[in-house]
Amino acid sequence: MKKWLLLVVLVLAGFSALERIAPTGPVVDTSGANAALMQVIARRQSDTQVQGVGRVSRLLADDLKGSRHQRFILDLPGGGTLLIAHNIDLAPRIDSLRQGDEVEFYGEYEWNDRGGVVHWTHHDPRGSHAGGWLRHKGRTYE
Repeated sequence: MKKWLLLVVLVLAGFSALERIAPTGPVVDTSGANAALMQVIARRQSDTQVQGVGRVSRLLADDLKGSRHQRFILDLPGGGTLLIAHNIDLAPRIDSLRQGDEVEFYGEYEWNDRGGVVHWTHHDPRGSHAGGWLRHKGRTYE
């Protein structure tokens, strides 16, 4: 009887501890979100439409030469990094973007030895290229 009582107390204590350390917001499983992207990176492909998600590790200065681009680096859940070059002449700039924020993206991937870059994260005003987008805190920028 004492063993059962001790077991019940330990189980309840364990559940209580889990509740205190559990995340308070919704939990999203992104383990498979970048599977196709990771294959494209491994194959060193370029000119490929990709979709994925990452966490902002570094905010870079805007590129103001030619078409203006907001630039930042994402850490990918499967490992590695990715530069995002978002054309702010054709799509709104993400002014609220901060280090640590999660960003979903759809655009054209170009391989390089640093992990690659995703651009074309905006609509194409001519309609000749697939439109892309960025999603940050529930808002889509295209």
